[in-house]
Amino acid sequence: MSFASLYPRITRTRRIEDLSGVWDFQFDPERRGVAQGWAKGLPDPIEMPVPASFNDIFTDKASREYYGDFWYLRKVFIPGEWQDKELDIRFDAATHRARVFVNGDEIASHEGGFTPFVAHLNGHVRFNDWNTVAVLVNNELTEHTIPCGGTATLRDGTKICAPYFDFFNYSGLNRTVRLLATPKERIEDFAVTTQIVPQADGGSTARVSYTVRTTGTHRVEVHVLDEDGGEVGAALGSAGTIEIASAHLWNLRAAYLYTFRAEIWDEDALVDEWYDEIGLRTVEISHRQILVNGHPVYLKGFGRHEDSPVHGRGTDPVVNHRDFELLKWMGANSFRTSHYPYAEEQLYEADREGFFVIDEVAAVGMLRSTKNFADATTKAQGATFFDDPAVQEKTLPAHLAALEKLIERDKRHASVCAWSLFNEPDFSSEAAVPYAEKVFARAQELDPQKRPRSYTNVTRCRAGIDKCTHLADFMMLNRYDGWYVSGGPRIQDAEQILKEELHTWEKLEPDKPFMFTEYGTDTMAGVHKLPSVMWSEEYQLEFFELQHKIFDSFDWICGEQPWNLCDFQTTEGIMRVDGNRKGAFTRDRQPKAVAFLLRKRWLAKPDYSDGFIPER
Repeated sequence: MSFASLYPRITRTRRIEDLSGVWDFQFDPERRGVAQGWAKGLPDPIEMPVPASFNDIFTDKASREYYGDFWYLRKVFIPGEWQDKELDIRFDAATHRARVFVNGDEIASHEGGFTPFVAHLNGHVRFNDWNTVAVLVNNELTEHTIPCGGTATLRDGTKICAPYFDFFNYSGLNRTVRLLATPKERIEDFAVTTQIVPQADGGSTARVSYTVRTTGTHRVEVHVLDEDGGEVGAALGSAGTIEIASAHLWNLRAAYLYTFRAEIWDEDALVDEWYDEIGLRTVEISHRQILVNGHPVYLKGFGRHEDSPVHGRGTDPVVNHRDFELLKWMGANSFRTSHYPYAEEQLYEADREGFFVIDEVAAVGMLRSTKNFADATTKAQGATFFDDPAVQEKTLPAHLAALEKLIERDKRHASVCAWSLFNEPDFSSEAAVPYAEKVFARAQELDPQKRPRSYTNVTRCRAGIDKCTHLADFMMLNRYDGWYVSGGPRIQDAEQILKEELHTWEKLEPDKPFMFTEYGTDTMAGVHKLPSVMWSEEYQLEFFELQHKIFDSFDWICGEQPWNLCDFQTTEGIMRVDGNRKGAFTRDRQPKAVAFLLRKRWLAKPDYSDGFIPER
């Protein structure tokens, strides 16, 4: 467990300085920077905003496609009044690995581009003075990184990214960087689990078990406040149970959040304080249904991407909020963090808005292909990704480490109702089974709330081919029958292909709920054809109408999340017109015709399959 897992909060004992802004920046293609002392000052820097991906800020192709080492550097003033504090710099993300230097000394490193880490500053800084913080970032991928990919080399020796996934390898300090000052004795981890007990009057009592990890031995108190600020429960000790009578439960599209405040006391002196806003709810699988607080839900929403013009994958609260407004306008109640952990601010907004989030580890690309969108539909020939002993020896530890960081960070979020442990892995070989078993077991071990676990099943591993379905608590299908398979005039064949497969799944997995986590067609906004042709808005409409007809004929399908909310950037290719165009909205967040079709369907389709209407 790591202090980095606690979202930064200003409290009576904690201080934060946001280091967002303009940093010095320089590429280091020959990897000379460490030896030449760039950690103390870059020899030829340019300005670079943080947070942001560096790629789309440039106007030359070589810089946009840069693949290798690159540096960020800035001066940071450390106040003298913080001398008795623990000092850390928290990086919400650095894609895909980073080494941190302070005043020339290397003090931290991190692997993984989508989860936070801290660099501890004590002993390396000058107080009441300016200090130099430098970050050496690298954005290269291999088959043993999470996500997976490779490297291509141009004739002049230039390296370029060859990802095993269909989204652009946006890189840099994509999320916020903060300077943190906390007490020497501090809270470093907090976890809760909830049991709902029905009351005679029809309400509920919530029994909330908690654990607090600190760096000392002084008295720990936990206080629970309702949304009006009134205290509704309290307990002493680093572990315990708090009963909240007549509890307001967190529900889909009807969220309620309690503030849990953990404190350390030395007699009457407050030592440290940290808080989080937490919803009380249960999630379970029963009778081919996903239940929230005992009621079956029907999930409506999208696969998404952290992707917007100019910012790339850089955190943008304006774009993030616009996406939630689009989701609410559509009548959606869910999304998947495809294909990596999203910024924490998005999960907090999902908590507040009552969205069911399927939180996905960045285990994407476990199929050897740089044209995965096409190869994903073709049955594997010969050895697969998981047949390689090096994958078992090297990729698995990286996968488990990424999973640990994800669950450690996101375990308190009410919105996080399920874990996705792989995206479209090639599970057609028995060699995948021991690998997947270890990942599923580790997720169960790490998560105090024991949320449902799954992965997205890829077309090449249709019913009867996938060797790992027994591990999933519910099944998630990514299907493009009518686009990559039997597209255009063959779309009627696509209907029969998918129906036949679903009947096979019905026999193979009779006790599990299924949902569709990807389906869609690339569509150019404004292209209209009568009769329809592929890439036109009319074809997208016909495809979706066909899919929904199929979904509605199987009562064990519990959700639909089209691919994608918005168009997004990918690696260039002859199958991509300035990126992936499967969005219901354009990349600048304007609707295509299919958005109105989905909105009409979802507004008429209840969130809860049993007619339950949650009170807010």
